[in-house]
Amino acid sequence: MQAAGAPVFWKAEAAIADIQKKITEAFEVFDHESNKTVDVREVGTIIRSLGCCPSEAELRDMLAEVEEEEPTGYIHLEKFLPMMTKVLMEKRYRPIPEDVLLHAFEVLDQNKNGYLTKQELIKCMTEEGEPFTQEEMEEMLSAAIDPETNKIRYKDYISMMVVDEN
Repeated sequence: MQAAGAPVFWKAEAAIADIQKKITEAFEVFDHESNKTVDVREVGTIIRSLGCCPSEAELRDMLAEVEEEEPTGYIHLEKFLPMMTKVLMEKRYRPIPEDVLLHAFEVLDQNKNGYLTKQELIKCMTEEGEPFTQEEMEEMLSAAIDPETNKIRYKDYISMMVVDEN
């Protein structure tokens, strides 16, 4: 005779196993030595590849949770996996919805042109809120700028950025 909640329990176990498989696969892409470690500088990329969008401060907190007592510059899968499983199960650090992103760009586009200039975007992203680093700004611009017009057509950029939840 089976316990009444057994099928639900098995579904939860299967969901956890699936999440842990995704985490492990993402981790292994950056495990260049095949020794279940990754360079600490790659962890943000791994986390973002799993659909999470933590701020830099949140990322630092996550790293502090999985780093060794004496930091080595490497993160071990055995410490990363439980932390990241919990993050994904709790659906933390979800991306900002498309309509909210669009509204933010529309607020910046005071002339309602449907685009921002490179200079306008750089000014906003480096002088307001949590400022982008030079490297982050260059990465964003390389994806955001229309090479023909040298402008950021933000509806196109948002479509490219939005994470599919499935």
